[in-house]
Amino acid sequence: MRIYQALSALLCYPEPDLIAAADDIRAEVAAEPRIARLLEPLLLSLEGEDLITLQERYVQTFDRNPSHSLHLFEHIHGEDRARGQAMVDLLAEYQAQGLEPAANELPDYLPLFLEFLAQCPPEEAARLLSDAVHVIAHVAGKLADSHSHYAGVLQGLVLLSPVEPEALTVPPVRDMDEMLETFGPGADGVEPLLKPARPAIAPVNFYPQRPQG
Repeated sequence: MRIYQALSALLCYPEPDLIAAADDIRAEVAAEPRIARLLEPLLLSLEGEDLITLQERYVQTFDRNPSHSLHLFEHIHGEDRARGQAMVDLLAEYQAQGLEPAANELPDYLPLFLEFLAQCPPEEAARLLSDAVHVIAHVAGKLADSHSHYAGVLQGLVLLSPVEPEALTVPPVRDMDEMLETFGPGADGVEPLLKPARPAIAPVNFYPQRPQG
């Protein structure tokens, strides 16, 4: 679905090409009036403000506020080592569909995830979005609390999801010593993200699973 590509573009760092594509994005989402209304404030901002202001606001919004991070697994795992395995599982999903992210792209980066959904069959895209919508809705709420126009992009994704989002439990903040221990190599001396993917693709858990009772 090309709408995923449009939403992905809006979540990327503002560049002249994005601003020039504002009307094309409007045309792409016109078939989804509720989403179109949510995106219009951001599109008007992109068209009406100077590039430096837009870029500075983007950095302030996403790079300097962890609660707005576009790296989805940060909101589930924090800096826990489990985030590394979740990355491996998601990367395996990408590779199974023929997508090979660039070496400097983390698999849980939302714009990349949306590009992946655009390449998937509709049923598969809906399944994966259903898994991720809980995190997406959580970040959308944080952006809305900050009165950010970017909230509309994530709120639009929530509307596309076939399931309703559930509340997310925010991971605890770890102290520096614990973070250093987390980011150190594992017992086998290999960083989690450098370990080979398992032969079978494991389910990607965007939402903590409840204990089975």
